[in-house]
Amino acid sequence: MKPNISKKIKNIIFDFGGVICNIDHLIPEKKFKAMGIRDFDIMYSQAIQNNLFENLEKNLISPQVFRKNLKLLIGRNISDEQIDEAWNSIILDIPKSRIDLLKKLKNQYRIFLLSNSNIIHYNVFIEEFRLKSGLKDFSYLFEKTWFSFDLKMRKPDKEIYEFVLKDGNLKPEETLFIDDSIQNIKPAEDLGIKCVFLDGDMDILKLFDLQN
Repeated sequence: MKPNISKKIKNIIFDFGGVICNIDHLIPEKKFKAMGIRDFDIMYSQAIQNNLFENLEKNLISPQVFRKNLKLLIGRNISDEQIDEAWNSIILDIPKSRIDLLKKLKNQYRIFLLSNSNIIHYNVFIEEFRLKSGLKDFSYLFEKTWFSFDLKMRKPDKEIYEFVLKDGNLKPEETLFIDDSIQNIKPAEDLGIKCVFLDGDMDILKLFDLQN
């Protein structure tokens, strides 16, 4: 199971959405466009987010404020439940096979989770994780978990990578970072972290299989 990566690598940091959890940005885009936000694809995408979404991920605004602002953009009466259903539709599932892979990897590496997320999404995907893994939370799998809404920082800002290295007592040259958003890769590489961009249809299962 041990991949053919540098023998110097002792730590692996995983992104969550698009790496461990399957997501689809097009589903909420369609749902919010149907509600009346025609330019939702410009406001929120994998690469570009406006301040409303960034502030939610940094926990600088509450879910209530987030919902209120979306309702103003929609321009008609929409329930909180409708907002959450559309917003959470980006989350698909967490394949058990990936959880099984992580369980094996944690016996060979120090493994960590670093995710841009928000409390609305967290409340949904933690239940999916419990269902698929049989574990109470991520602490049973990862040595540390870093979520943007806890840290009030988010990728690709350099400060979050600096924090992660310090908080995890990680040497960048001994650390591998796996992420599916290209804009999150360069700031990590600039700090000396080894990176893998999980492009297109690549899966972490295939990634480690191909490197055996």
